[in-house]
Amino acid sequence: MPTVVLAAYNTAGFAEGGGHFWVYLQYVLGLRQLGCDVYWLEGFRTTGRADREAAALATFRERMQRYGLGGKFFVFRTNAETPPSELPTSYVDANHEEAEAVFERADLLLNFHYAISPALLARFRRTALVDIDPGLLQFWITRGQLVVPRHDVYFTIGENVGRPGGRIPDCGLNWIPIRPPVCLDYWPYRYDPRCEAFTTVSIWDSSDWIVDGSEQYENTKRVAFLEYADLPRLTSQPLELALFLKGKRDLAERKEMERRGWRIRRSREVAATPEMYQRYIQRSRGEFSCVKRSCIEFQNAWVSDRTACYLASGKPVVVQDTGRSEFLPNGEGMFRFATPDEAARAFDQINADYEHHCKAARRLAEAHFDAKKTAAKILSHALGPDEPERNGREALTGARVL
Repeated sequence: MPTVVLAAYNTAGFAEGGGHFWVYLQYVLGLRQLGCDVYWLEGFRTTGRADREAAALATFRERMQRYGLGGKFFVFRTNAETPPSELPTSYVDANHEEAEAVFERADLLLNFHYAISPALLARFRRTALVDIDPGLLQFWITRGQLVVPRHDVYFTIGENVGRPGGRIPDCGLNWIPIRPPVCLDYWPYRYDPRCEAFTTVSIWDSSDWIVDGSEQYENTKRVAFLEYADLPRLTSQPLELALFLKGKRDLAERKEMERRGWRIRRSREVAATPEMYQRYIQRSRGEFSCVKRSCIEFQNAWVSDRTACYLASGKPVVVQDTGRSEFLPNGEGMFRFATPDEAARAFDQINADYEHHCKAARRLAEAHFDAKKTAAKILSHALGPDEPERNGREALTGARVL
């Protein structure tokens, strides 16, 4: 039975992100289906607010227990956004010796934290990086905005990373494409023709900007959805967004979106826990979602882990086109749009034969996004023969995330 340590990013500190927790949990569940002994590793950034930190860690512990990871997690505190270069000296709810013993016997570190401490990375005999920001990660590396310590294997959920003639460089690495996983046993088919709204869950705004010389653009869902603000006027299909909202501008834009016909919910109220997030998706008629501009600029053929959850639940999806794909359909359970008119037509086609598209959505999840299949591919490559020499540098050039 292989032992795998999964290094997640910011789930303990983002307790209200029920969907964010599922991103990593899907990999855990897929690996466990294959018989792996899985542990969770994460840095917890301290804020100086002891009450908030205690509440966040209590929530995290409860989630670990609920999903079979009680006593199988190693969380270390850090007061910096970028982890220190040295090894952690202590862990929450575990002693240092216990952690070191697990690291010593682990067959693989499956790492999602791009700026992980090199010293911590060096404790593992085999390491694999998982790129869940295809195009962006390679951009950050090539522009010197991020150092990625050396790993043995590199995976990406971007179908077009490093592809000849594409827009995303390989950074001199052998990127192995994988599909964003969904555990089909945990996400069963839920057909209900009474469900009304096409929905999605998203963070509305952030400080994300892409700066490349003289070119710069805001890389947020806010900008993406505002470009489709008038979509409700083109369709009778109810549309609802569950959004993580913060400042005054967010609230003003919420009112404007509602004025144009959107239903807006606070994600904290409907998707703050993994269970709430799942219920929200499974009570939806389907998904409608836009993507950040970087996905379109890089043409990365990206599919959201959230979309995989809708598909597994038998919920058809209408999602923005992110580039040429060798396996993604356009018209059977999944519709990929580039204009508001295309999105509106997709709703008509789905609603004309709703059950057919619900079944097609589930078949897509079974064929392409099954967590067990993704986990099997990861293990096959990561625990197989050593990767070529070009994956053997000490670190990729660049500086830390700015």
